[in-house]
Amino acid sequence: MRTYLISYDLAHPTRNQHVLAQIIMGLGEKWARPLSNTWYVMSEREEVELETELRELLAEDDGLLIQATKREATMTNTSLRWFRQRRPGLDLAPDGNVIAFPLPAMQATEPMEPELPFARAG
Repeated sequence: MRTYLISYDLAHPTRNQHVLAQIIMGLGEKWARPLSNTWYVMSEREEVELETELRELLAEDDGLLIQATKREATMTNTSLRWFRQRRPGLDLAPDGNVIAFPLPAMQATEPMEPELPFARAG
């Protein structure tokens, strides 16, 4: 698996920016976004394959950089936090704090303790 640096410059920043981010997050197994238009992606795919998938979203005057990297990097005023690509049905732990929508049907279970009646004011 290789780590790629992906950076882009959109002539019209509001055009396709969110779609581009979604596609980049799905290009590999893990991704990180240390700066607003700079991404790291861990993928088994080749640079040409990544570029082909992103090219469709770019206008003629937009820029794109995809480069295989080494593990070392120097960063100032930023941090690197890796996220895994979400895979429906595989990444959700039953006791975790991640909620997927729509929620799967929950099985009705008996309460652990019986519900107590309200106290009367007197």
